Amino acid sequence: MKILIVSDSHRKLANLATVIDHEKDIDVFIHLGDVEGDEDTIISLLDEKVKYYFICGNNDFFSDLSREMEIELKGKRCLLTHGHYYYVSLDLSTLKDEVKSRNFDIVMFGHTHRPTYEEIDGHIILNPGSVSYPRQNDGLHTYGIMEISDSGEIKYQLKCVENIK
Repeated sequence: MKILIVSDSHRKLANLATVIDHEKDIDVFIHLGDVEGDEDTIISLLDEKVKYYFICGNNDFFSDLSREMEIELKGKRCLLTHGHYYYVSLDLSTLKDEVKSRNFDIVMFGHTHRPTYEEIDGHIILNPGSVSYPRQNDGLHTYGIMEISDSGEIKYQLKCVENIK
């Protein structure tokens, strides 16, 4: 199973369209918030066989999107959240506590516009950064690709839009 993970597109869709066009054969698309009403446009860019999930971010005013979502991907329990309710801009301690107490295998979040990947006691916590407005020092527009094998092995790659243009 191949999963494309993005966050914080903020109505700037050119990079996201490039990524979707480049990443062939994805099974799942996950947007971790601050989509700002562009869900239908993004869905139209996806192949019709792709399953998609969108989470409400702090800038998704008047949105009907879920604040967070629990899903299963190839037997792995996943929490999708934008992260602002877990104070991720300060640190990840609240989110880490949530992961452990609710026993998720994988937690994906956005909000900070900075890519993160940590493995803690068998739990994965990741942020793909921002495909539109990066805030890390290198200024690269980033997204994530996760692959989960039939045996449950997880591989994660942080990728840069600049490398595919």
